[in-house]
Amino acid sequence: MNPIGVFMLFIGIAIVFIPLVSVERKGIVALATVIGIAMVSSIPAIASLTGNPFEYVLQGSQITGRIPVRIDALSGWFILVLNFTFITGAWYGLQYMKAYRQQREMLSLHAISYILVFAGLIAISALQHSMAFLIAWEIMALSSFFLIIFERHRAEVIKAGINYLIQSHVCIILLTLGFIWVAMNENSYDFNAIVQFTEKRPSSVGLALFLCLFSGFAIKAGFVPFHTWLPYAHPAAPAHVSGVMSGVIIKIGIYGILRMLLLVRTDFLVLGYILLFLSVLTGIYGVMLAIIQHNLKKLLAYHSIENIGIIGMAIGLGCIGIGKGNPGLVALGFSGALLHTLNHSLFKSLLFYAAGHVYQATHTMDIEKLGGLVKKMPHTTLLFLVASLAICGLPPFNGFVSEFLIYTGMFRALPGSDFALLSLLVLGFFGLALIGGLAMFCFTKAVGTVFLGSPRHPFAHDPGEAGWAKLMPMYVIVVLLLGIGLFPGVFVSLLSKPVELYSFISSGNGLPGIFPAVETLSGIGWGAAIFLVLAGLIFWLRTRWVMNRVQTYDQTWACGYEGDTGKMQYTASSFVRAYRKLVEPVLSIHKKKKEITGIFPVTAGQETHPGDKIEEWFIDLPVKGLKKFFNRFIFLQNGNLQFYILYGVVFITLVLVLPLVIEYFSALIQFLNSI
Repeated sequence: MNPIGVFMLFIGIAIVFIPLVSVERKGIVALATVIGIAMVSSIPAIASLTGNPFEYVLQGSQITGRIPVRIDALSGWFILVLNFTFITGAWYGLQYMKAYRQQREMLSLHAISYILVFAGLIAISALQHSMAFLIAWEIMALSSFFLIIFERHRAEVIKAGINYLIQSHVCIILLTLGFIWVAMNENSYDFNAIVQFTEKRPSSVGLALFLCLFSGFAIKAGFVPFHTWLPYAHPAAPAHVSGVMSGVIIKIGIYGILRMLLLVRTDFLVLGYILLFLSVLTGIYGVMLAIIQHNLKKLLAYHSIENIGIIGMAIGLGCIGIGKGNPGLVALGFSGALLHTLNHSLFKSLLFYAAGHVYQATHTMDIEKLGGLVKKMPHTTLLFLVASLAICGLPPFNGFVSEFLIYTGMFRALPGSDFALLSLLVLGFFGLALIGGLAMFCFTKAVGTVFLGSPRHPFAHDPGEAGWAKLMPMYVIVVLLLGIGLFPGVFVSLLSKPVELYSFISSGNGLPGIFPAVETLSGIGWGAAIFLVLAGLIFWLRTRWVMNRVQTYDQTWACGYEGDTGKMQYTASSFVRAYRKLVEPVLSIHKKKKEITGIFPVTAGQETHPGDKIEEWFIDLPVKGLKKFFNRFIFLQNGNLQFYILYGVVFITLVLVLPLVIEYFSALIQFLNSI
């Protein structure tokens, strides 16, 4: 049996067995199925990265024709990223969902949906037939919807799920329009028809087609201003689903963009300018909004938008390299994009899993109510801290390596740049540096407020650390985070085949022929190793020194006051107050406050409710206008049975009379033309 048959067999067996097995075994069946699918799909994926792409043709039907399945190096890279994240997500979710075992039916639907999302994403990565691609995309979108609305009894969850479903179908409409445009002209659904379509036409046609398809993929990826579904869907979903959504589901939008860049023939220089500018805007806007969030998972969701901006900047640099005929820039841009896709899937899934621990221990995601969890949850604190350092792009972790490639690409693009490109590169340097600085500020707030200090709010029960079965998949991710930071050359070497797809470069003896910055990667690895050794030595010496000292504990000095010292700490809002006042003209921030009276005020307080100005402009205002328009016709729904009968009579009359009227006027026009 070929890999596709085995792939379908795993899915079919899981869908049949999951509803039949006991609640305790549903997660085990789902995990086993995910591992099986990952093993089957990894074989051709690994082969493609070694220069042996997989190709198979399905018979299809009279409507679809033959359906090509091609796993080249680009597909192979994304399939391997999908496999790792879905396995850790299923492993973590097996423990996380034990708290919901009373919801037997929903657990069955949840497990089946998780498998179908995984299968849909693998199919999207392998199918190169527009109709089959859209069917797989629809399966992925609908299954993701069911994953999001697991806690369907909460109104905000249903609202987030419907928002996601609507915008997912706007995405599908845009993709369908682009594919139909090609199919109508080339009479083929094969992706190769896109090449033929754009080669025979002016570059403006190729640019228009790419922008149509890009808009659809950008909704899924979360580029600004197409991002408005993402901050609602991520917090609504269970923690392992949030990790998978942010880690890989939104990355399928990145895959779509990268795939279309291989097919569309247009002016890549103009395309690079557009992508670079939009991506800088996306990255800065995402991190600016992340800083002012009070919900921990919503904060992480906005950081997904920020990192999509970083990946987009790298893709823009690669496109500029193609337009300029600069192989080094092509290599650095696309390798930075592909590596950061992997890196973000690792540290963002780890952050969401840690947030899931916090939620199940405290039953809140409100940062203002948390604090002091380091004493109760030391492993979760350490894991969240490591992931925070990685997402900020700090060595010795993986985020530094991909951002180093992007910075190097920008430096290589400087010589010989015209004014337009130089201006964009300066904007890119400024944007990437600003994103990094604001990310550190944001995660300093998150780690400090959630895990350090004293508790700010009494909980129903004492928070406790998660079990080792729940922590193990997270430590596996940490190993890979460190592995990329310590051995960057090994992981970047895997990118040689995917990057070669975007150029006619032959790598020859390997990376030095493609990546101009590769010789410095070994230095980065050695530097990271030395840093870790020194940090470990200092920690060991400190531990030995503290062990020999008598430790005493006392109340925190509160400047002579005897009030509640827990409330005298920095809150998340007070920590970012200066920043919030600075960016208020740009962002949408709504405030409610009561004036302070007395030394220890009882009723005083202030609330800030962060909003999204782009969402207000592009979603809320049009929806309000549409509601206002339709409300003008509300008199038609008056509850009077006689009126409803009259509507039916009028409708039937129009159906019968209108064709006669049209035929009469057609005959009249023909008569007048004959005269």
